[in-house]
Amino acid sequence: MAKKSTTRASRRAKAPGARPARAGGLNDLLWRIDRLERQVMRLSELVRAHAEDEDRLVRIVAQDHDALRRELLERDGDGGPVPGPSRLKSVRDKVGLVR
Repeated sequence: MAKKSTTRASRRAKAPGARPARAGGLNDLLWRIDRLERQVMRLSELVRAHAEDEDRLVRIVAQDHDALRRELLERDGDGGPVPGPSRLKSVRDKVGLVR
């Protein structure tokens, strides 16, 4: 029974975007450029999707903020201004300086 002669490269599974085995210098350069272009396109898609998700979240938060504000106005009933966030003490008070 004769042994099969296999090389390491032939035993490896080939991935769809795998680098060609020992192509010439120009072919290698073309492969790298093509791969970089695909990576840039994929990255652009991911950035666009992230921006859309972020915009969607900002809209949701703004709607929640408006709903809470309306609820506070209705609860108070007088139609006056809704109290804003409490102001922080001045820096002088933090370090113990008194006017």
